[in-house]
Amino acid sequence: MREELKGPVVENVRIVVVPEKNEEGAIQHYVYLLNLRDDIMEGIIITSKGYGENVETGEKVKTSTLRHSLEVLLPNEAAKIEPIMEEVFGLTNEYWVSFWADDVMYDKKFLFLPETINEKNYIEIPKLGGKGIMVG
Repeated sequence: MREELKGPVVENVRIVVVPEKNEEGAIQHYVYLLNLRDDIMEGIIITSKGYGENVETGEKVKTSTLRHSLEVLLPNEAAKIEPIMEEVFGLTNEYWVSFWADDVMYDKKFLFLPETINEKNYIEIPKLGGKGIMVG
């Protein structure tokens, strides 16, 4: 592939899944976008989808594609994107993030592989004050 078609490398951007208590007091997992860059991310578009195979039947499974947008995300800021249901933790969960920074467009695919969203894989997420799973 020609180098100019690859686009600029996305660094210091992460997608995170963390458990939190919802309004009813039950544990719900949420997806966040973290900007660990030194500049402002603007015109952010995020698509998410899940896909894989049902281990019992071998049947192909895929979720709907969801789309989200954010106008701006400041340096060292986090934005809550969406809740994620435990039923899809056995799928590959894909998040495609596109954004502008300093008049340059960036985009990157982030993947949570099947069964990686699991408490045994939690790490400390200092920006969110708790533990979760981080890719990027």
